[in-house]
Amino acid sequence: MELDTFALVAVILAIAAAAGLLANLFRQPMIVAFIGVGILVGPAGTGWVVADGTIELLASMGIAILLFLVGLRLDLHLIRDTGPIALATGLGQVLFTSVVGFVIATALGMDTVTAVYVAIALTFSSTIIIVKLLSDKRELEQLHGRIAVGFLIVQDIVVVLVMIGLTAFGQPTDGDLTTDIFTVLAKGAALLGGIGLLMRFVLPRLLHYIARSQELLVLFGVAYAVLVAALSEWLGFSSEVGAFLAGVSLATTPYRDALGSRLVSLRDFMLLFFFLDLGAKLEFTDTAQQISEALILSVFVLLGNPLIVILIMAAMRYPVRVGFLAGLTVAQISEFSLILAALGLSLGHITNATVSLITVVGLVTIGGSTYLILYSHHIYDRIKRWLRVFEREGTLKSGVSDSDADVDVILYGLGRFGGHVADRLGSAGYQVLAVDFDPHRVMNNRRAGVSAVFGSAEDTHFLETLPLSQARYVISTVPLLETNKALLHGLRAHDFEGKTALTAHNERDADQLRAAGVDVVLAPFSLAANSVADMIAEVIRDDDNTR
Repeated sequence: MELDTFALVAVILAIAAAAGLLANLFRQPMIVAFIGVGILVGPAGTGWVVADGTIELLASMGIAILLFLVGLRLDLHLIRDTGPIALATGLGQVLFTSVVGFVIATALGMDTVTAVYVAIALTFSSTIIIVKLLSDKRELEQLHGRIAVGFLIVQDIVVVLVMIGLTAFGQPTDGDLTTDIFTVLAKGAALLGGIGLLMRFVLPRLLHYIARSQELLVLFGVAYAVLVAALSEWLGFSSEVGAFLAGVSLATTPYRDALGSRLVSLRDFMLLFFFLDLGAKLEFTDTAQQISEALILSVFVLLGNPLIVILIMAAMRYPVRVGFLAGLTVAQISEFSLILAALGLSLGHITNATVSLITVVGLVTIGGSTYLILYSHHIYDRIKRWLRVFEREGTLKSGVSDSDADVDVILYGLGRFGGHVADRLGSAGYQVLAVDFDPHRVMNNRRAGVSAVFGSAEDTHFLETLPLSQARYVISTVPLLETNKALLHGLRAHDFEGKTALTAHNERDADQLRAAGVDVVLAPFSLAANSVADMIAEVIRDDDNTR
């Protein structure tokens, strides 16, 4: 029985929902489910979906919204805050993966153009997936999380520049090359200039009135993204570039978060049609060869990309642990790799078979890297003895000068909780030596009575550089049980005679720390809850007494 279009879409949506449920069960991103559904209902599977105008239109809308949101959330301040490490790691990993990926693709028998596309596709990692996974693990604010997001933003900028170059210069022309280049640059300058004028004189005032209605704000966002995307395509660039620039033009407005949060669900839904359209174009003509090639390329992405990040960060004197945790975030290719492959197909540079190969690599690496990130700390504990070969002496600022030797308190962690503790101790006249593995916090420490050095609570050898004989207290505001246990073990191994105060995230961790012999267990969440409850109770009593 042949289904009409409406019924067919209903069936496909039901399959997508079931696949999404299965993906959640196995703790996989939704993008894996969408790719699987696209392959299942495409010609390689049931053959229900073929490439037609409707599916392609919805797919283009989904990609436009995706790029719009990427531009909307483009935070250049994050790159500035993470310093040179974001640029060095982002650009270094892109360069390394591109070169080595090209060599591997060429060795597999691919022609030059195909090898270039495959190599570039292997370089980009999914910002959406990584941010979601790190957020679920509450690691976005940790050093490796902020560095990872920083170099992922660098990658997003690079991929947009690549797409601009492909669409601007990738199509054959009959005119003079110099004239063509000048025309492209002129059109690009006109597009950027027009958007710049909108950002300066039109958008802030217009959004002030539009934002009064949340429904109108969402409608405006979609209409604006699609309009600029269409204009970009008309000028000879891709619609994806225009949508990205539309997002960037709104990124500095106070309404970006409200607009972005309301478009995320629409983006996820519309992306399904991109993968349906992608599935309708896939060709698995030589499955055995494609699978073997995909496995070789996947192993390179899963192992090679993290390795280069570890090496770059070690060269910049970051601890191997930080480099390893950040490196795992690039152990996959992203949805941009698939978009780039689809763009190459539309330009006639590569074939459906190449798109199929890149898609399979995406499935393998996204699925595999998800588990690597979820269990990153366990994996590191198992292999850290082999990773020590990459550790460099003098990692950042890890020594204590003579002026720092006379201290009362050694404090681990200058985050929100640790920063307040340092402020209070310093203002009370105590000499505090703060230790933090975030160089940004160390370099920007300006607290009176508080000096800061770079170090990790898990590094027991680092304790040899600290004035333990002078300190009366060692305080850890790091709420990680295993980290605090390692610190306590190291202190005892170095015969520390002072008191210890370590932080527990919950009562279970607190009980284990007490059993381990910690003098004082800090429970900031419980203390805050008790303080709030006491304050509210006092306000209620005062209200009762005045009646």
